Amino acid sequence: MKILVPVKRVIDYNVKPRVKADGTGVDLSNVKMSMNPFDEIAVEEALRIKEAGKADEVIVVSVGPAKAQETLRTALAMGADRAVLVETDAEVEPLAVAKILKSLVETETPGLVILGKQAIDDDSNQTGQMLAALLGRPQGTFASKVAVEGDKVVVTREVDGGLETVSLAIPAIVTTDLRLNEPRYASLPNIMKAKKKPLDVKSPADCGVDIAPRLKTLKVVEPAVRSAGIKVADVDALVAKLKEMGVA
Repeated sequence: MKILVPVKRVIDYNVKPRVKADGTGVDLSNVKMSMNPFDEIAVEEALRIKEAGKADEVIVVSVGPAKAQETLRTALAMGADRAVLVETDAEVEPLAVAKILKSLVETETPGLVILGKQAIDDDSNQTGQMLAALLGRPQGTFASKVAVEGDKVVVTREVDGGLETVSLAIPAIVTTDLRLNEPRYASLPNIMKAKKKPLDVKSPADCGVDIAPRLKTLKVVEPAVRSAGIKVADVDALVAKLKEMGVA
């Protein structure tokens, strides 16, 4: 069984994003970029399934600029077998990404597609669900535990009311949550080996997908600055202050 893992190049989670002066978007110049943390968890889970003897190959794919090859090489250094970059400098919306992934799934025929539940740049949380709908495959989202059992994959999901366990017929789509695993670090020898692993470059046109945007961003602004809190001496003073503010 093959496992396909999409990964996205995003601003590193330790970096505070800056809005462009003209308000047209987020400033990416001279900013550290890295693999989306949820996708890193997806790569780790795919590797664990392979190491358990339940999969033969892990393929990582990214949709983005040429520099996304660095992100793919990181996944290869973690242990993935090969990579595919669908290269474009345009901003690609979740539906277009899902259509590109559908094309790759039809070519590669993986038993599982494991994605991060969302990307930390746009927080859309849409691509996995859209891909499952386009392919007509069962899906298990927000996974905190994944177990391949024969021709099924059992997924424990994090939901508002606690945990839910679903059994999905393979082929299936799984999206990962934070508590699924702790991703490994790539060792120096594996980083060197990753440079020799195959990385195929395609274009959206090769996948037969029109990536023209359906949405238009009108303006991007910084969040409002939070005002400082107020200290009170005791509970009576707190209740009085709340009444004064019209809260209580």
